Amino acid sequence: MRSWCLSALTALWLLLGPAQVMAAEVLQVRSGTLLQIGDHNRTYTVRLACVAVAESDEALASGWLRQQLPRRSKVNLRPRGSEDGVLIASIEKQDQRGSLDMGSALVEAGLASATPSC
Repeated sequence: MRSWCLSALTALWLLLGPAQVMAAEVLQVRSGTLLQIGDHNRTYTVRLACVAVAESDEALASGWLRQQLPRRSKVNLRPRGSEDGVLIASIEKQDQRGSLDMGSALVEAGLASATPSC
């Protein structure tokens, strides 16, 4: 049931257009590409879109994400799809300098590589 709801929400977001942004907060960084995000009393497992982290860099990428996105950090999600009940999205952090895409920042830090599908 929960997987169905997540799929339905993802489809709705995709139908509304890619410019649609969902405000949320970070509850937990689970790995170098997987986060637990909360929004209006719901939690979602979200995988960073367009990046891949090598197994050897997993611990460093996780640590870097935890430093950049401490618990309760406000983020914006740009859903790109879902896979096996996991929302795939670009995650943007707002700060004084503007918006920072976390996937691109991981790649720039040398902890991930961009996937060719994006």
